Formats: sequence, C-alpha cells, structure tokens
Amino acid sequence: MAKSKVFITGVAGFLGSHLAKRLLKNGHSVSGCDNMFGGYRDNVPEGVEFHEDDARDFEKMKTLLKGVDIVYHCAAAAPVGLSVFSPNIVTQHTYNSTVATISAAVVNNVKRVVFTSSMDRYGNQGGKGGVFTEDMPARPVDPYGIAKFASELFVEMMCKGNGIEYVQAIPHNIFGPKQKYDDPYRNVVSIMINRMLQGKQPIIYGDGEQKRSFTYITDAIDPLEKMGFQAGLSGEFINIGPDEEFITINEVARTVARFMDFKLEPIHVPDRPHEVKNAGASAGKARKLLGYKTTTSFEEGVKLTIAWIKKRGARPFNYHIEIEIVNGETPSTWKDKLI
Repeated sequence: MAKSKVFITGVAGFLGSHLAKRLLKNGHSVSGCDNMFGGYRDNVPEGVEFHEDDARDFEKMKTLLKGVDIVYHCAAAAPVGLSVFSPNIVTQHTYNSTVATISAAVVNNVKRVVFTSSMDRYGNQGGKGGVFTEDMPARPVDPYGIAKFASELFVEMMCKGNGIEYVQAIPHNIFGPKQKYDDPYRNVVSIMINRMLQGKQPIIYGDGEQKRSFTYITDAIDPLEKMGFQAGLSGEFINIGPDEEFITINEVARTVARFMDFKLEPIHVPDRPHEVKNAGASAGKARKLLGYKTTTSFEEGVKLTIAWIKKRGARPFNYHIEIEIVNGETPSTWKDKLI
C-alpha cells in the first residue's frame, strides 16, 4: 500500500482517534482537526499533526487540507435523541462541517473522501426484523439523521462533479475505549458503565427492548481503513456493523452489571421522542467488498470498555450542549440533569 497524507476531522473524538492510530501504524502521514466538542485531547495519538480548529471553518480547512491525499470526515455532533431538541447545534456541527470540509477538499484536489454517515439515515425501515440494507432509501426521522443524509447528498454531488473518489460509511453503534463517557446525551454502554461506577442504577428509556447492532471499535476501523485505500469503491455506501448479534438495551444493562458485579435495578423513564425501535446492521455488502468480519463479541467489547473507564475513573456528566427546545416532550433526564 502506497503511503499517503491523510487528514481526519474529529481526530480527538472516539472514531477519529482510533483511525488515526491505525493509519500511523501503517506508515501514513496523519494530520487532523477537532474543536473538542465531543472528544478528549489525550485521545489524539502521538505522531498526529493536531490542529484545534473547527471543521465548519472553510477558510481554515482550505489551509489545513493543502497537499492532502485522503480526507476522513468524522466530525459531527452525534447525540441523536437530543437532536430533536437541539436541532440548530446538531445541524451546524454535522451538515455545516461537511460543507466546509468537502468544499476545501475540492479546492485542494484531494484524491478521495471517506464520509462517516449514520444508521439514522434509514429511520424506521427495519420493521420487526430491524435490519437495514444499503439499498433502502434514506428516510431519517430525527434532525441528526436528516443532517447526515443531507451531508451524503452534498458529498456525492461535490465529489462527482469534481472528479474526487468518495466512499460513504454507515457505522452502527460503535463503542469501546476512548469513547466520551461523561456525555449524558449519547453512548449508552459508556453512560451505563460511568453511572454504575458511581453506584447509580442505569437509566433506560421506555421498555428497554430497543434493539441495536453494537460494533466494537476495532471492528469498525478495519473496514474504514480499506475504504480510504482500496480500489473500486468510489460511490459505494457500506454498512459497518455485526449482524450476528442483535442486542436490546435491557441486555446492555444486564451485561454491564454482570461484569461490574453490580446489583441491577434499572430506572425506566418514558420513551425518547422519535427514537427508532429496531436498528440492525446488514453486513453482507461489507463482507463482499471489504472482507468484513466480527472479531470482538459484544461481551468482550464491554469488558474492554469497562477496564478503560475504570482506569480513567468515574466522571460527573457534562451537560455541554444547550437544549434549544424545552417543552413537555423534552426528556427530564436531560432537562433536569438526572443522568
């Protein structure tokens, strides 16, 4: 594999930092930016040329992307449920960052863009089986999903029109070490671990039977790396996630409690508005195109995540995003800072 100059937006975030570490290990030159909206500074691997800048800043991005071969656009504001009540903030950090980053990539004639979209593009199409396939049309049901779908359209239009290769990744519920575990709005596995470390019961929205395909972080990095370098992928949309395990939120709570030796008596609160009930990954296309396979089970991933958070220590939850719309539908867990 020829060595390339790679730029990662959101490089201090969970996904971006793991990706940077892998690419550095394989000999690539890696730079990146992060506005620290959803990451930790110590996530950034040694060897990354780090810029504490905002991917929404077109003029800055034009400068940062000079001489870059491949752009991974990972930066976004990803609290899906909160996006219903903070749509402006989420859209700015998700769609606007895409517009600035991809426009700057065009100006600098980069060779390929890898955009990390979201399973939220699919909405409720999974039905009882809950499995999303790439041939489904986008039908998002929340502002975050809408912003991601709009970003997909922008990436496709700008890259096609300017001769840039592009690949769109659709990750499913990635979790693991380096994930922001003091964020009360997202990352259910890490939230539960952090609460149990503080002697608090996990909070579960609704009946807890929502189903998800949880992807341990290393199983997401392998296909993402290939999306940046493998030939013949331009224009593809590819799910990233296991289809062997389809896990309920109740099962998440039981698994975390078991490995932490915690007496489980979960607190159930009303459903979050617009939450998709079943959202599973279909991995057939990823297996065919990328040789995707699951190497870390959900249980093993939970053990590794617990160990990392325990080592760092429990933290109070940081309500770092303003709730823009407060009404009778706004979950009290956020409105009254109950997490």
